[in-house]
Amino acid sequence: MSRKLKVVAVSGSLQRPSRTLVLVDQLLAAFGDEIAIDTRVISLGEIGPQLAGVLYRNQLPAVVEESIAAIESADLLLVASPVYRGSYTGLFKHLFDFVHHEALTDKPVLLAATGGSDRHALVIDHQLRPLFSFFQARTLPIGVYAVEKDFEGYEIANPALRERIALAVARAVPQLRDAAPATAPAPRKPAPVALAA
Repeated sequence: MSRKLKVVAVSGSLQRPSRTLVLVDQLLAAFGDEIAIDTRVISLGEIGPQLAGVLYRNQLPAVVEESIAAIESADLLLVASPVYRGSYTGLFKHLFDFVHHEALTDKPVLLAATGGSDRHALVIDHQLRPLFSFFQARTLPIGVYAVEKDFEGYEIANPALRERIALAVARAVPQLRDAAPATAPAPRKPAPVALAA
């Protein structure tokens, strides 16, 4: 790889500190141990208040528009959300409602989530994977799901979760080494698309 891979991580948690953000940081660290990367973390806890209530992309504040542009130009997306009512957070979905529908085509995406119990573990395959299938992204084969008991405070305490992180990264890295880093998409004027019919 001639340059560092641009990895953009999106954390759907609205709180700080956040177990979801801890999981994101550990995944980024694991990737950084294997390949050369430049990282950017987009936290909905920081941009969410500026995102809520906006219906058209051309109404977005500059900081949110810049975050969406980073998502669209990433070589690898790492997305993680806490589970609320059996799915990802509403603002997480709202953010991706503004991403151009062709911007993520064939982009590798690692899926992760955190929840209160094991009963929500299927959120990765039943909620996150279909969302990124709509974008025709290439979701990586192994997602990472963590529960509260995997943490002590805001540190990962369960060796099995660390092993899952290592496995997800190990399975992802060969695909990333083979992929040519993305070039920035040609500038385009986003059409003002309403979110509600």
